[in-house]
Amino acid sequence: MADQEEEDLRMALRMSMQHSPPEPKRSKPRENVAVTSIDSSEESPEIKARRLQRELMAAAAERRMMMGKNTGSISTLERPVGLNVSDNAVPVVIEDKRVSTGPGSEKVETLGYGRLLSHDEANQLFSIIFGGGVSRDILAQWTNQGIRFSPDPETSMGLVQHEGGPCGVLAAIQAFVLKNLLFSPDKFGWQDPGSTRSSKSEWDVFSCLTEDGKTRALVRSIGEILSLCGSNRRVVIATLNVLGHENKSSKDGPGGEIDSKGLETLSIESALDLQRIIRVNECTSPASAFKKLEAMVPEFQSRMGAMLFLISALLSRGLTDRDDPSLPLVTAPFGHASQEIVNLLLCGQAVPNVFDGRMDFGGGMFLKGIPVNVEVGFLTLLESLNFCKVGHYLKYPKYPIWVVGSESHYTVLFALDTSVQDENELEVRESQIRKAFDAQDQSGGGGFISVEGFHQVLKETNINLPPEKLDYLCNTGFIVRSEFWQVLLDLDKSLGGLKDSTGLMGKKVFDIYHFNGIAKSVVNGTQLGEIPVQRPRLTKLRVSVPPRWTPEEFIADMAATSVSTEKDAVVEVSKPEPCQHAPLVDCIRTRWPRALCNWVGDPPSIV
Repeated sequence: MADQEEEDLRMALRMSMQHSPPEPKRSKPRENVAVTSIDSSEESPEIKARRLQRELMAAAAERRMMMGKNTGSISTLERPVGLNVSDNAVPVVIEDKRVSTGPGSEKVETLGYGRLLSHDEANQLFSIIFGGGVSRDILAQWTNQGIRFSPDPETSMGLVQHEGGPCGVLAAIQAFVLKNLLFSPDKFGWQDPGSTRSSKSEWDVFSCLTEDGKTRALVRSIGEILSLCGSNRRVVIATLNVLGHENKSSKDGPGGEIDSKGLETLSIESALDLQRIIRVNECTSPASAFKKLEAMVPEFQSRMGAMLFLISALLSRGLTDRDDPSLPLVTAPFGHASQEIVNLLLCGQAVPNVFDGRMDFGGGMFLKGIPVNVEVGFLTLLESLNFCKVGHYLKYPKYPIWVVGSESHYTVLFALDTSVQDENELEVRESQIRKAFDAQDQSGGGGFISVEGFHQVLKETNINLPPEKLDYLCNTGFIVRSEFWQVLLDLDKSLGGLKDSTGLMGKKVFDIYHFNGIAKSVVNGTQLGEIPVQRPRLTKLRVSVPPRWTPEEFIADMAATSVSTEKDAVVEVSKPEPCQHAPLVDCIRTRWPRALCNWVGDPPSIV
């Protein structure tokens, strides 16, 4: 009898793998059920017999599986309650093993395609990302954006964005990709010697890239971000519940493609859709995570790529680790990525603020900022408008790469050499004073401190202010940063100020690059009648940091140094190029105050 039930189970499971939707499982024959496609009275005896046999076998299999659940002796077909499987979906049998993790607990390590999201997980995940009321336009933006490199030769190192909304996710990945490509070139098949990189143009450098090298850099970057979100203990990877994609990926290699027809019917409009089409795999070792991610490259390149990555990051971190769970991560009305998303991908924690550490207001009230040093940083136009204050951790990352935020878009700023991060004498002094001032600033980045805090700053930084200057700053009962800074600029460095009679203490000149991944129409060539092409944009900027507060004095110094001092030489004065301005320059000045910028062609765009 037991052998017969085992045979019934195997047959029922084989039938459940058919491409046509299976009949509902029942423990007794149906009574008075209407069938829309074929009337039961018109069924031939052979068809009716097969249908009844299938129902009986399914019922036997169902009983067998229920007995297995009670005894814990059989692997189960995992399907959350309430899951609505579309007619085109193909059920997948999942092999799992249950490992005890303590009294009354059980951990399921899934093999193969992973596990489906539970009903509660799907609801919580959808609510965290989109909130209660989200438009179809926003959902379309986030489910139609793949993680793909630009086909344009001049921007081949960059990820191209076609939809508004997921730019914060793409910019963070782009920053890590550039970190790996520029500062670990030997790992990705570069033919670019690091010692000569700074002398090359951006197009010479990036022309050395290969498709395989870029793909491996992308896999490594995604793995690093997810590991950061998982506190280097675990990586949770979200995949599509589409049968056969992994087999194709492993056959075609990391650069394989997913059949677009398999994704045509996939959409996410509710938590139920998340539960229907998403599977998750948890990896606890870097080797297994990178192997899984390598096989998943086609999925990340598909139109669901940005969404899969965001879900992976959130699940790796944990859905409860947020300052304010009531606010959705995708902001209305345009569907932009919130600062929490960007911070999660840069530092591993979904905090909403950009200052360093934690700001305590007393009485158990506090705000969380960036807790640790980061590898790639963040600058924002909002700081130049005095809406926030970016802390030292994000402003001075390990590598010279920054995600740049505007009111509606995220782009990337980077340098080819780490020397742009080296601080000269003036920058070291400025940084020391800024840190001391910020440590006393309890205004949430408003830029003012108390008189008591101000005296502590003077003590820590060895600043000797004349009595009249001290009275001037303290007469209102609080000290404003901008007024304090102007006094320091007029105070000689022998007294702890920033004034340098030589004019050499702060001079700095370097090149930096800006990448905007959103595809815009650009005429390809100069011939009349050329068809515009959609491509991202890479802009090279020459940055000059004046040694004094007044940029005009720096320009005058540049002109003076171009005069030949040789006795018999022809005296020639080369007029320096006038500085140019764009909103990006305001962002750069939050990192390098007084910076002057020049570029060739159209201004760099941060929108």
